[in-house]
Amino acid sequence: MVLIFNLSVDYPLLSVNNGISSEANQNIMHKISVGFLFLIATLPCLAQTNDSIADALTRDLDVLASENLMVGFSVALYNKEGTLYERGFGYADKLTQKSYTEHTIQNIASISKTVSAIALLKAQELGKLDLDDPINKHLPFTVINPYYPDVPITIRQIATHTSSIQDRGYWYSFNSYVMKGKKQAGEKKKIYFSKPEKMLTLAELYHNYLNPDGKNYRKKSFSKHKPGEHYQYSNIASAIGAYIIELATGEDFKSFTQQHVFDPLGMDDTGWSWEDIDLDQHSKVYTVSHKPIAPYSLITYPDGGLRTSAHDMAIYGSELVKGYAGRGKLLSPKSYVEIYSGALTPEQLASRGNDNKGVFFEITDKHQIGHSGSDPGVTTLMYFDTDKRVGRYLQVNTEVNKKNRDTFRAIYNKLKEYETQF
Repeated sequence: MVLIFNLSVDYPLLSVNNGISSEANQNIMHKISVGFLFLIATLPCLAQTNDSIADALTRDLDVLASENLMVGFSVALYNKEGTLYERGFGYADKLTQKSYTEHTIQNIASISKTVSAIALLKAQELGKLDLDDPINKHLPFTVINPYYPDVPITIRQIATHTSSIQDRGYWYSFNSYVMKGKKQAGEKKKIYFSKPEKMLTLAELYHNYLNPDGKNYRKKSFSKHKPGEHYQYSNIASAIGAYIIELATGEDFKSFTQQHVFDPLGMDDTGWSWEDIDLDQHSKVYTVSHKPIAPYSLITYPDGGLRTSAHDMAIYGSELVKGYAGRGKLLSPKSYVEIYSGALTPEQLASRGNDNKGVFFEITDKHQIGHSGSDPGVTTLMYFDTDKRVGRYLQVNTEVNKKNRDTFRAIYNKLKEYETQF
């Protein structure tokens, strides 16, 4: 590393007419010179220290990767200054032994919902909607909970899982996952995967599911709890926020998030569909027994279909920490405060072990903000510590169950062990 300092700048303190004696000026100049020399001397040491820490973390993660319980995974550590560490382990394709790197792309499941949070607040900043708007202000058809027809459902309730719209039995699984194409030899097809021709738009999905005239409408798509009264995690309700953004802004959700999230941050590995990303960088995903799963997409893609890498998620995670610190790039400080403000009542908190909910973001009682994710062949974790202002990210291309759960936790905990050492 070569550092060049331009010392030809003007320092009012050191001008001849500043009223300070020449001796004092000489002392100040001496201190500044010593300071620059100290900085130049210590920067290589700091770089070497960080390199040694990174090497130690890599060795520890290599040991966990060598257990071969995960086909491939990547990790990142980040703070408000940027990325501290990123690396991939194992394979993106076990058959060809293609390495899994920090730029390897896969879908990241429900962490995707946090992008909807950013997009909703951006749309609110642009004056296109208000989080306390009834959803019927924006939808082209009327949605009501049939048990409480006079109680409006709001966008904020959608974003805090208190809307009373629920994932109905197995309907969500059998009507959300759609295969990319024909299953190839050796690939496993989940029983609930639909054929490619079953793909719907968000408009078609919600008209069918929530409109009383829709072919898939049922009263049991709604909870018997009043809107806003009860916390119940709902995937299908989550993606309504993205649909409302489209209606309120007149812009496709994919384009809106590209313009207002991915492009400003330089997230070049990231997109919502197969067409948006480099397929050569995309990982296969696997069952817990390491059988490849047929590639798939989600009709409700805003609730879990983001495709990205650890490299890009470190950039995104750093922005989230910056936002918490009041100097984010994507949103105003006021909007970030709103995103990270717990919205649940004491009764709702008690039902969740005191873990709160912001706008899609989880706010744990251990001072962590973020989200987790799980889909066929995919497991992810992303949280930052509100006290330390440092975050951890883990994406795995393998399903997690009791067979490999301890290793998954060990990888994430290993990141915690090192997160403040850089």
